[in-house]
Amino acid sequence: MELIKKIKEAEAHAQQIIERAKADAAGQAEKGRENRHQILTQTERERKKAIETAVAQAESQGLAEVERLKTQAEKNRQQLREKIAGKMPSAIEKVMDYLRG
Repeated sequence: MELIKKIKEAEAHAQQIIERAKADAAGQAEKGRENRHQILTQTERERKKAIETAVAQAESQGLAEVERLKTQAEKNRQQLREKIAGKMPSAIEKVMDYLRG
């Protein structure tokens, strides 16, 4: 009788150990899922930040390039004006002579 009682107690104790192990395993699995979710969320935030930084940098570089090109174009126009300014009087004279016949 005593042996049967001890066997039943051992079985009950073993069942409790199994239940605790299942609960611990479920808790660990949930922690793992939460951890993966946090890592994924953080990674997504970092990716978005990197994209925003790259876009801002590209925009800044683009605006700088536009300003550089505008400055170069104005310089080229000014050089062209200076180059043709000396030729204008003689060209006008030739046109006038042609028109006069």
